[in-house]
Amino acid sequence: MSEWGIALIAAGSAVAGSITTGFFAWKAGHRQAAAAEAAGQAQAAALVSTVQATLDEQRRARATDQRRQVYVEFLDAAQCCQINRTEDTGSRLLRAESMVYVVGPEDVARASSEYCQLALVRSPSEQEKDAAEDARVAYIAAVRGALGED
Repeated sequence: MSEWGIALIAAGSAVAGSITTGFFAWKAGHRQAAAAEAAGQAQAAALVSTVQATLDEQRRARATDQRRQVYVEFLDAAQCCQINRTEDTGSRLLRAESMVYVVGPEDVARASSEYCQLALVRSPSEQEKDAAEDARVAYIAAVRGALGED
């Protein structure tokens, strides 16, 4: 074979080898890019899930805190009404009771209604005072149950 033939075969082999190597390198690079993309998407999904869980927990904490404030306002209004029964304290108590009905749950609302009725009594007898204290204790127990503080 002539030198040109040998050179042509060697050049063709080099080109074929380069094409084959390039093809396999391209395929490997493509697979690595796809794996990196999948890993990035999984990491982003995990981050979004973590952020969502944090936001949900903050939302629950704010709602619980708001309910706690409503419950405390009702308790304070009822006790003020029992100590000094005036039109203002009675109105404040009824507004607070309404707010308890809004934030719920039903067992706390019922307990607040029972306590409210007894706190609004003018010049209560000893029996009514005892009933009011029992209603106050029942209200606090219902609140603690609703807030998960048993």
